[in-house]
Amino acid sequence: MTILKIARMGHPVLARRADPVADPTAPEIRRLAEDMIETMIDANGAGLAAPQVHVPLRLVVFQAPGERADPGLAEDERFDHTAPLTILANPEIEVLSEVREAGWEGCLSVPGLRGLVARPAHIRYTGLTLDGARLTRVARGFHARVVQHEFDHLDGMLYPQRMEDLTRLIFESEARHHLRREDGA
Repeated sequence: MTILKIARMGHPVLARRADPVADPTAPEIRRLAEDMIETMIDANGAGLAAPQVHVPLRLVVFQAPGERADPGLAEDERFDHTAPLTILANPEIEVLSEVREAGWEGCLSVPGLRGLVARPAHIRYTGLTLDGARLTRVARGFHARVVQHEFDHLDGMLYPQRMEDLTRLIFESEARHHLRREDGA
């Protein structure tokens, strides 16, 4: 496996709609997915989309382990904060509730920054596995946030474009000051 170079905000591959994966069972797609997983783990990410590694295809890998959930999440967002390691080609999202939850997001393509982003709290997503089977899951909380964040990359969207208040875009190194201020300290 290979650790791939991650595209950063401003690179054109991150601003365009990715192309469909013609055959998710193809050996080159499996190899790309394996390299993406290795890259995501090496970078300590929760997910990675193919455009982030300079490949404009609709392919994502993600996981939402419980220990990655931010301590400041609302109880509703903690409801479902786990997802197994998942690889999906040509994924789609269906919003199941218009209720939105705000949560802090970071991105491997926007290193060193975090932003407060409101997203639908309850979704269903589908896509094709590397075996060509259709996978469907319902997600809430951190799981839903990670999925939506990664799927956004497939449409040329980065999380700062989803932010409603850019004063909530902060450097990770300063997050402790910001969170302390929110807690009234």
